[in-house]
Amino acid sequence: MIRTSFNFHPKISSQKDALLWKAGIKTWDDFLNAKRVPGIASYKKAYFDYELLKARANLYSLNSVFFDEVLPRAEHWRLYEFFKDEACFLDIETTGLSNHSHLTLIGLYDGINTKTMINGINLDINALKEELRKYKMIVTFNGAAFDIPFIRKRFPGLVPAIPHLDLRHACSRIGLKGGLKEIEKQLGIKRKNPLVEKLYGGDAVMLWKMFRATGDDYYLNLLVEYNEEDIINLKTIADHVYKRLKEKCMESINI
Repeated sequence: MIRTSFNFHPKISSQKDALLWKAGIKTWDDFLNAKRVPGIASYKKAYFDYELLKARANLYSLNSVFFDEVLPRAEHWRLYEFFKDEACFLDIETTGLSNHSHLTLIGLYDGINTKTMINGINLDINALKEELRKYKMIVTFNGAAFDIPFIRKRFPGLVPAIPHLDLRHACSRIGLKGGLKEIEKQLGIKRKNPLVEKLYGGDAVMLWKMFRATGDDYYLNLLVEYNEEDIINLKTIADHVYKRLKEKCMESINI
């Protein structure tokens, strides 16, 4: 869908995007091949062509950083299909929401395997930084408000400047409201462990506290499983949301 969007350019708004689609300019190639483009002065077209060619070159060279810089945050979902095989589905657990809380673990999922880094056990910030550099896109749920700012505040420079799809906001655009658990229920997603199914964010904090107080791995393993279910389900939700948003977009293009 990124190749049907023109609003990575500051002078092309979502409204102008729609006008271009209605005029038959539905893709980057349509724009480049057109002698005239509605709403674009003929003497300015060469400049817009140059910007499109630059975007295309960055896309096919897999330079997702370029789009993080130029594409409005709300439109990062358009990159998902292109970069989903190199996306990182990320979720963190912490000791709470206060300014004094700290990271307890971070879960990463590449669509095939999960990786969990636990504070005091295997959490190595340098190794985590190298791991995150492998990816072209980050996918979270409410990460724009919590996970990413939390990490950046405590570990500056850790999170790479790559596109970020926050599913909480993307879900709301297709009528899916509520937290991650509520949306999983709306989509019929079930967790393997009935006990994990009943856990919520506050329970994750308590599991960590119980593990630290008792040293019993039972609590830690349950916390890790809870986090793993989160990140694995993020991909299922992202696939669904992208499909729905793409359908809505295509309906607009075909009007």
